[in-house]
Amino acid sequence: MTFLILGLILFLGVHLLRVIAPGFRLSMIEKFGENGWKGLYSVLSLVTLVILIWGYAQAPVINLWFPPTGMNHLTTTLMLFAMICLVASLIPAGHIAVKTKHPMVLSVKIWALAHLLANGDLASMLLFVAFLAWGVVLRINYKRRQRAGDIMPRAFVSARYDAIAVVGGIVLWVVFLLWLHELLIGVAPLAM
Repeated sequence: MTFLILGLILFLGVHLLRVIAPGFRLSMIEKFGENGWKGLYSVLSLVTLVILIWGYAQAPVINLWFPPTGMNHLTTTLMLFAMICLVASLIPAGHIAVKTKHPMVLSVKIWALAHLLANGDLASMLLFVAFLAWGVVLRINYKRRQRAGDIMPRAFVSARYDAIAVVGGIVLWVVFLLWLHELLIGVAPLAM
């Protein structure tokens, strides 16, 4: 459990740098250049993600509660919306991206909530509660930065990107549901 907690602190800490130390990013860009900082940030993200995944895999199974029958169906359904938001965050803005403000953070929050509903062990609770809290903190910070004029909201480009987000999200959802989730996580969502 120690490595899971360490992984969560490190991974989410790296991804909260802008919130907890707003000037740090700018000082790193001045020191290493924008591409140098992006490279360093990517390496830190990858290393801390590996620690987090390894810590989760090594954590003992301590059941706190047993999800009711059918909860995995709700999780599977919620994941469709998470995938659509994820795809919307990666393409130019349509209505989905503009209305959700920060579609990737919303995607993570939906993912975390959905998985909290279907997993009752301590390691899962720690993981998904931490990511849900991270998403809430980022969204609050995003609103504050927007009000302060530090960032501009995503500008609408075309409704065509909503169609791409929906179709892409459905395709990604199906791939995860039928193949990728079991390959990466070791659990077949439809077999639960």
